[in-house]
Amino acid sequence: MDFELRRAREKLEKEQKERKERARVKLEREKKAKEGAKKQREAIEAVQRSRRIDAAEAQLKADEQMQESVLAGRGVMFYRLLEAVPYQGIGDKIKLPPSCFTELSDQGAFDKGPMYFQLSVVHQEDSSDMNVTDEENRRTTHSGVLEFTADEGSVSLPPHVWHNLFPAETPKTPLIEVRYVWLPKGTYAKLQPERVGFSDLPNHKAILETSLRQHATLSQGDILTVNYGELAHALRVLELKPSSSVSVLETDIEVDIIGSDSASEKTDQHILNPLVFGKLESGVVDEGNYMYYKFSIDNDIWGIIALGDSRVEVKIEAETDGGDTDLFISRHPLIFPTRHQHEWSSHDIGSKTLILSSKDKNLGAGTYSVGVYGFKGTTKYKISVSVQDDYKRKVGQQSASTSSPMEMDTVECRNCRHYIPSRTIALHEAFCSRHNVVCQHAACGIVLRVEEAKNHVHCNKCGQAFQQGEMEKHMKVFHEPLQCPCGIVLEKEQMVQHQASVCPLRLVTCRFCGDMVPAGSSALDVRDRLRGLSEHESLCGSRTAPCDSCGRSVMLKDMDIHQKKQCCYECPHTNARASAVKEEG
Repeated sequence: MDFELRRAREKLEKEQKERKERARVKLEREKKAKEGAKKQREAIEAVQRSRRIDAAEAQLKADEQMQESVLAGRGVMFYRLLEAVPYQGIGDKIKLPPSCFTELSDQGAFDKGPMYFQLSVVHQEDSSDMNVTDEENRRTTHSGVLEFTADEGSVSLPPHVWHNLFPAETPKTPLIEVRYVWLPKGTYAKLQPERVGFSDLPNHKAILETSLRQHATLSQGDILTVNYGELAHALRVLELKPSSSVSVLETDIEVDIIGSDSASEKTDQHILNPLVFGKLESGVVDEGNYMYYKFSIDNDIWGIIALGDSRVEVKIEAETDGGDTDLFISRHPLIFPTRHQHEWSSHDIGSKTLILSSKDKNLGAGTYSVGVYGFKGTTKYKISVSVQDDYKRKVGQQSASTSSPMEMDTVECRNCRHYIPSRTIALHEAFCSRHNVVCQHAACGIVLRVEEAKNHVHCNKCGQAFQQGEMEKHMKVFHEPLQCPCGIVLEKEQMVQHQASVCPLRLVTCRFCGDMVPAGSSALDVRDRLRGLSEHESLCGSRTAPCDSCGRSVMLKDMDIHQKKQCCYECPHTNARASAVKEEG
């Protein structure tokens, strides 16, 4: 009996203990569930609160951007996200879709004068990867508009705008923000060439002005490319006033061009190295390449040369190591003479000298370029330019002159055709016939030693006399057919003349803008052709400028005629004659 009661009691205690444990576990589970629900509710509320804050900030930012757009656009709010597409054009004017024309026209943008746009590259990574640094460093530039003919959803960019927005790699789908803005007229710009040589261009400020005429805007940090013939100079915009982005339309800008900070960097384009009179400069040129130098003849030096007492000598002393060079000289504005375009040249083998004297009509005060061309192999050389005095040489020649051979008792040698005293003519002819040979080529007649006659040859095409070792170079330089970029094929002499006066691709100085431009074909207008204007000058001269006398806007090509007429009208004698004619009538 006691045993059964003990077992019953233990069983009851065990059951009570289990019920208490289950109750405790249930309470803990319910407590954890309540805590989890509370945390979840707090998290949901935090997310909702964060979303409300983000939405409010986004709305505030959108309102600020809208206000900025309205202020920047002077009441015109235009914003588009478009895909960038390159097109081959000049300047900084972009092409927009036709729908942009409608939107801008509805807001009266065309009534506010020239339109300008801010272009910014859109970050194409996920929004979570976007940070403040990327936002601050994204590329931005400004432009004008050329026309509204681009495909919908895209904007066409000229090379200037494209390279400023995408200087390195171009994304697969380049997207840019196009925003209408108002820009102040520029008053000052500081530019820096990225390499040396820009200041060597003749009248480089006029060339820069011509290039800026193709632009509507300038932005600080942009790269402005200035073309001069086949050369392209990149100038970085360092500073602008009164704003970091300005309009360059119908305004006068003061431009400062500072020196390049990359003088030591190697470049594929040529550089003019300065030459000082009387100083040797060393150099090395490879076959097929050029090395260029420059020197200047000032008014003082030219005054001495013009008197005929001095001459300019450009000399190359080549080291004989199997190489050979050619020497070319041109006067600016042709700054880089070549085999086809030059004014003076020397093709002698080894060392060579070019003499420039006052008898040459092309010589005068100015700047000259010297081109050393590697004709064969790699050549080390020393080049110098000097002013040599002719006075002593002339005096020596005058003192050495003698009386005419006919005034003496002389007889003409039947072999060498020289006049020899009659008392020694027999002895001379016997010696001359054994040791001297007269060249039988037409118009030559030079007397040569027998051993020299073997190397004396004449060109079959031009008849010039050379040593046997010089004939190969002569044939290659003067008689090898050359093709001009315009398509014509000529020999060297005819090619130099063709590219100097006939070739439509030759560079000429425009009389209106001062820039070096291709001559092109004849002007379309008959009157312009009669004036001798080229195709470029006919178009460039159509620009107008105010007359200094009357203030009227007159085309540049008509300015001289207009001013002559204006002078006639203002002349009192002309007015008196006109009044007399009227009274007689």
